[in-house]
Amino acid sequence: MAKFIYRMQNILNLKLKLEEQQKMEFAAARKKLDEEEDKLNLLFRRKEDYEEEGRRLREDSLNVQDILDNRNALLQMDEYIAFQRMQVARAEAELEKERQKLQEAVQERKIQEKLRENAFEVFMKEENAREGKEIDELVSYTYGQKRR
Repeated sequence: MAKFIYRMQNILNLKLKLEEQQKMEFAAARKKLDEEEDKLNLLFRRKEDYEEEGRRLREDSLNVQDILDNRNALLQMDEYIAFQRMQVARAEAELEKERQKLQEAVQERKIQEKLRENAFEVFMKEENAREGKEIDELVSYTYGQKRR
């Protein structure tokens, strides 16, 4: 039996490498999004701490400067949170873009694998036909030798 050689194997190998690279880029984008979300959650916790501090300042003594400082810190935290939300949105958009690229890479690899499977099926049909022809010739030769 002849050996099956897929003539576009190098293309399939390239598609596999591209898919692996795209998986790594997707993972990096996912990691970036997780980091940005963690930063946002940290800012929310800091804001809650400032709010708690503000309540405590109003309950204890009425030091106007401390209360004003606390209010300014809360306003500043709102700005940081708004900026961080934009960063999270950017990271989400980047993740979606990388997901689309990964999906395309997977589809291209699957197409190449399907082409390889189809080529292998054609090869097997041709190989079976060739073997059948050889067997027929061998049987005909053997039968002809016995008749003589």
